[in-house]
Amino acid sequence: MNNHNSPASARRVNVEVLKRFLACAAACTCVGVLYVQWTYIWMLRSEMAEITQRFRPLDAARDEGGICCDSAVCYGVSCYHRFPERRTHAEVRDKRDVTKQRKRREIQHTFLHLVPVSSLSFNDHDTTVLSWAVGQSRGQGLQVSADTVTVEAEGTYFIYSQVLYKDTTWVMGHVITKRFKGAETKLMKCLKSMPSNISQPLNTCYTAGIYFLESGSTLQLSVPRKSAELILTAHTTFMGLFNI
Repeated sequence: MNNHNSPASARRVNVEVLKRFLACAAACTCVGVLYVQWTYIWMLRSEMAEITQRFRPLDAARDEGGICCDSAVCYGVSCYHRFPERRTHAEVRDKRDVTKQRKRREIQHTFLHLVPVSSLSFNDHDTTVLSWAVGQSRGQGLQVSADTVTVEAEGTYFIYSQVLYKDTTWVMGHVITKRFKGAETKLMKCLKSMPSNISQPLNTCYTAGIYFLESGSTLQLSVPRKSAELILTAHTTFMGLFNI
């Protein structure tokens, strides 16, 4: 009886073992699949993090020397070399900013100091006009041509002038006139009494002021006397202006 049931019992045991083996194999397979998926997701996250670091703004991704802050991303190579198109745009922007700053500094520090060359008398208008040469200058905002100064960069200017007179007329002086779009404005007048008890009367007249000058306006210094006697030396007669 026992011998007859032994093969059946053995078969049942084998079936149970096979079921357990298959269940264990299925569980191991699930764990393996989950592990592979988790590994793949982790790799994707790492790649996304690396890409994000590579393409973040250059200002945040480089140090003072222009090198990426994260050496594992740029490997010590300048970000500009890794992204030439960004370097081109940045260089153009930097050059534009530098040019604007340079022009702004030139306008802010523009000045012109003039020394006398000659004087020309106009009998019809009873005036004497001085012609000038550049003594010192900076920037391109002011240009001199003979007896006029042309303003090319508008702004607020400090204007000064002095004339040394050698004339027997009891009072001498000069006027600085601005002309702009056909309009004429007398900006400054300087008057000085001349000594009468000496054979060669000498006296200087100095004036200065602050005015806004438009681009395209011109300035001229004239003496409201025809054939006025003037001392035309650089340290006694001069005119100048500078942007403030």
